[in-house]
Amino acid sequence: MTLEIIVFISAILFGILWYWRESRSNRTFRMLNKITHAKHLQMKPDDSKGFLHQQNFLLRLVYISLLFLAAALAVMALTPISIASVQLFVACIVGTLIGSYVASAVLFANKKITENSDIVEDTLEDTFDKGKTFVNDLRGEHKPTPQPKETVKQEEITPKKSARERLRDKGYLD
Repeated sequence: MTLEIIVFISAILFGILWYWRESRSNRTFRMLNKITHAKHLQMKPDDSKGFLHQQNFLLRLVYISLLFLAAALAVMALTPISIASVQLFVACIVGTLIGSYVASAVLFANKKITENSDIVEDTLEDTFDKGKTFVNDLRGEHKPTPQPKETVKQEEITPKKSARERLRDKGYLD
């Protein structure tokens, strides 16, 4: 059990390293692409896709499984000791997959933060100011805003006549 945990953690670190390396340069994938594809089907020069970088889950799983299968076969052919078991093989594959997704999340978050740092700062400042005014409102430390004085209309100054007086003015009452 201890060996599987060590292999699993090592595979996570290997997945992080492999993904980071491919995000910087994908020379190996580009070379394999030139060997296996016709000229009109080859990768564009600005395409940064690699074995793990910008691949979907299924292709990542295939590439990682092929790598560890080749490594297990090489270890079994070169050494008389058979330490390559199914548990270690699965721990390597799952650990590398997890490591690639962890690295993807970290690199993606880092790129987004650097691209949108000014927006994040403005948002944080606005949120801080709103929170500050909310806390001041709760404490009762806000300054009362002066109410604008209403203009008094001319009609309100003169007293209004009652209905009886209006009827008298019209001549309906004596």
